[in-house]
Amino acid sequence: MATGQGVHSVIRWRAHAHRHPLRHRLAVVGPDAADIVRHAGGWLFDRAAAGWEVTALVADSENVGPLQILGATVLDLRQSLAVSRHDLWPTAVAVSVRSYLAEPQVREGVLDCLDRGLTEVAVWGDDLPDELEERVGASCHRVSVAARAFKSCALTAAGLPGAAVPPVESFRSGTLLPPSFRGEMRDLVPLR
Repeated sequence: MATGQGVHSVIRWRAHAHRHPLRHRLAVVGPDAADIVRHAGGWLFDRAAAGWEVTALVADSENVGPLQILGATVLDLRQSLAVSRHDLWPTAVAVSVRSYLAEPQVREGVLDCLDRGLTEVAVWGDDLPDELEERVGASCHRVSVAARAFKSCALTAAGLPGAAVPPVESFRSGTLLPPSFRGEMRDLVPLR
């Protein structure tokens, strides 16, 4: 499934995802591997270790090894956004504010996820735009001991040796609708 330098083919990834429709999926969007590892690496590893399919979408795919250490499949963000049909939605999405501001399609996708309340949304970074500030609240992930060890290795591979690996990663996240309401929402059509 991998193309050059550890970045996977979007077409092959989509075919794989269609063959495994019931898996929980986490999509992590960031400018590069170092940013994702620094801010969400523990959460990413813990979800992968729990059996989730974790996909990292990066704008700069020069050094994706750190994400692979954490168990993520890496896709090129711009190639993924170029796909005209987006019929595979993750169970959870984590997005860097930098990527949110830089890519209009990422921004639209995050806002759509928040509007529908069907996908867990987490955002990290400073200077949250007003449209997010009002819709997400503080949350955190307690990083497992194993995740801290793997995150430390991933930070070293990302060129950040000796970087602190705190026991908690902080995010801003949107709330999901209750499960019964989420099921009912799929049948509703927005009023125009």
